[in-house]
Amino acid sequence: MQVEKFSYDNTTVRNFAYATFVWGVVGMLVGLVVALQLVFPQLNFMEQATFGRLRPLHTNAVIFAFVGNGIFMGVYYSLQRLCKARMWNDTLSKIHFWGWQLIIVAAAVTLVFGITTSKEYAELEWPIDIAITLIWVVFGINMFGTILTRREKHLYVAIWFYIATWVTVAMLHIVNSIAIPVTLFKSYSWYAGVQDALVQWWYGHNAVAFFLTTPYLGLMYYFLPKAANRPVYSYRLSIIHFWALIFLYIWAGPHHLLFTSLPDWAQSLGTVFSVMLIAPSWGGMINGLLTLRGAWDKVRDDVVLKFFVVAVTAYGMSTFEGPMLSIKSVNAISHYTDWTIAHVHIGALGWNGFLTFGVLFWLIPKMFRTELYSRKLANMHFWLGTLGILFYAIPLYWAALTQWSMLRQFTPEGILKYPNFLETVTAIMPMYILRSVGGTIYLLGTVLGVYNLIKTVKQGSFLADEAAEAPALAKTEVAHTNEHWHRWIERRPIQLLVFAFIAVAIGGVIEFIPTFLVKSNIPTISSVKPYTPLELQGRDLYVREGCHVCHSQMIRPFREETERYGEYSKAGEFVYDHPFQWGSKRTGPDIAREGGKYPDSWHYNHMDDPRTMSPGSIMPPYPFMLDNDLDISTTEAKIKAMQTLGVPYPEGYEKQANADLEKQAKEIQASLKKDGIECSEKKEIIAMIAYLQRLGTDIKAQPKQEVNEANTIK
Repeated sequence: MQVEKFSYDNTTVRNFAYATFVWGVVGMLVGLVVALQLVFPQLNFMEQATFGRLRPLHTNAVIFAFVGNGIFMGVYYSLQRLCKARMWNDTLSKIHFWGWQLIIVAAAVTLVFGITTSKEYAELEWPIDIAITLIWVVFGINMFGTILTRREKHLYVAIWFYIATWVTVAMLHIVNSIAIPVTLFKSYSWYAGVQDALVQWWYGHNAVAFFLTTPYLGLMYYFLPKAANRPVYSYRLSIIHFWALIFLYIWAGPHHLLFTSLPDWAQSLGTVFSVMLIAPSWGGMINGLLTLRGAWDKVRDDVVLKFFVVAVTAYGMSTFEGPMLSIKSVNAISHYTDWTIAHVHIGALGWNGFLTFGVLFWLIPKMFRTELYSRKLANMHFWLGTLGILFYAIPLYWAALTQWSMLRQFTPEGILKYPNFLETVTAIMPMYILRSVGGTIYLLGTVLGVYNLIKTVKQGSFLADEAAEAPALAKTEVAHTNEHWHRWIERRPIQLLVFAFIAVAIGGVIEFIPTFLVKSNIPTISSVKPYTPLELQGRDLYVREGCHVCHSQMIRPFREETERYGEYSKAGEFVYDHPFQWGSKRTGPDIAREGGKYPDSWHYNHMDDPRTMSPGSIMPPYPFMLDNDLDISTTEAKIKAMQTLGVPYPEGYEKQANADLEKQAKEIQASLKKDGIECSEKKEIIAMIAYLQRLGTDIKAQPKQEVNEANTIK
């Protein structure tokens, strides 16, 4: 058989590794800043550095910059060797690398300037969404080109996970990003209210599943056996792990919306499939850990394996906790508290962070043909990282239980013991301080790790094109009677792609069709009207500042919540909300019934300096909204976009919208003047007050819900 000579492309792998270094430090540093802002609100010192703007920058930097580059680094290295082929096209590899870095930079710039959709993990506006799609297609063409020109007959398990990742992320991104552009930097989600929430958390949960989990499982299946020099524990278990995981995961999104206005049947589906997820998830964890059986002495001495063991253990912990948090009785405690934050960071810091560092410590010395610069520094990094995770997560579990117990306490007379939400925030401040200490320790470990890797690079000699040889793949296929049935699909990447797509699409289709087409799932309320032009502009300011990051607009049907905030939220309240603003964490009180609760002057002073109205508040100040003029040049385009989305503004209303906006603005200006506040009606604060004073008033105006099936938004 003829042996073909070729070379592996290490340059692209190296570039993605360098990007992983840089964005890892940047993303974690921003994370530490936002953690400190919750302790020292004075750190919200400028318009572009408020908590509401930096928090999505942190999540995007860690998920798509640090982890994303880590994924591509691992895929480009392992795929070539598993296929015994160079990446299909070097130019596509370069386009992929530089395109991804430009997307990250564009994301960082736009987010700090308040250009955001507000949809969690999908905050980037439509031009960047299009760029992501194009670069993802480039990656897919290069990946499948490599697979189709491979010299190895069977596709190893890691490649199954890479294929499922590519097709599912493409599906999630496209469906969730459908929007109506208003300007170059502004769009409105195609979906509204409950439907938008379902699509968003179908995307949000599965972004965790298919960006933070499945590609990293592929890396685990390649790099852990390589580092341990042992075969994967069970081939059959890997088959069950793969197919069960990708099929079940896609159904679980609604568990983020338990006790909300989402229909109960959808919530129940999310719970059931989330609980089932523990089986395939732990199957993968067991397969990873048992690969090390007989090699535990090596784990003690090999820092790479130490990182891998903690990473796989963190994966097991997260995938046990996730199903547990999907049980309604537990979710009632965890949702809107810091429990969810702790849970997410066990996965991010432990599973993604430690696996990435383990791969880097194994990969960089090989590509640079040298030994790791300092095993002592690597071990210090490992222990600092482990301590950082513990100091980060444990205080947040404590904070969650403390806040939950305080919020639900009543006096013997049946009155809320802590009616002021701020009392519970003050009580958990020591835990927030400890969380910041944990983040600092983890970041210090990361900096040591990056320093260690840089020194390793400097002492080595980079091998850009690694020589390799392998027999050409036979064109004819010989059947083997004793062959495992799954071998058939392992030889057919296109069929594997199609079957994976079917497996992940089923759950979304079954959840979406009834929610979008059955009118009784989203009944309308006759008293709920579209936002006025000024309120719409104010809502866009609310979105710009990321207020949903700390304030929910979803009152759950719990006694403590209805006593504190008012009537529980109904699905029909949100039919004109593009996008929805339910939030996923309460660092401040719910504001679904904020309208009319305080005078306009209270909101003016509160936005200028929250501590003047709420002593001890950790909310950022927004004095710039008192100085900035409201841009009303976009009002007409915004009204027209809303009409396209089905919001029932009268025909031609966009022409008179600014006149109505100015009239309402002057009314608020007059109200402020009565309380001794001089303010131009042209300022942003006027629009923000208009929006806040609107919240919940449609329901207040009509105590009993009136359901009008005929007027249901389609």
